[in-house]
Amino acid sequence: MRVRLAAALAAGALLALTATTAHAGPADGLAVDPGGKVAADGTVTLSGSYRCVDDGRGPVFVTSVLVQGDRSAGIGGTQAVCDGRVHTWTNSGVVKEPGYRSGAARVEATLMQLAPAGELGLPLPDFRAKKAQDVVLAS
Repeated sequence: MRVRLAAALAAGALLALTATTAHAGPADGLAVDPGGKVAADGTVTLSGSYRCVDDGRGPVFVTSVLVQGDRSAGIGGTQAVCDGRVHTWTNSGVVKEPGYRSGAARVEATLMQLAPAGELGLPLPDFRAKKAQDVVLAS
């Protein structure tokens, strides 16, 4: 029974990993810098680097979510240049009440493509790369 359960869990984990990177190219990659900034007015700035190759299916963006304690918020978004070279990204956003503070936090960044799907060709998100990174916010 335990062997079957472990095998089912492993198969599910492999399927989830494959599904989240199914359209990732061999040159797709994403990194998050270990530090971020939080200003007195609540503006949070996060950064890192990425690399992707244009597959002609639609625009690609670097999105980021900042998590600190039980609070999480999306912080900006940057359109990616997918030419196979490494580029930097910087996302900023104003987060008010309750705002973020200096100290430990976590960034969950995603290289996301809006690709047409279905009969109508409506753009749906396709995740090409993901990266979670512990960071330190400084003021």
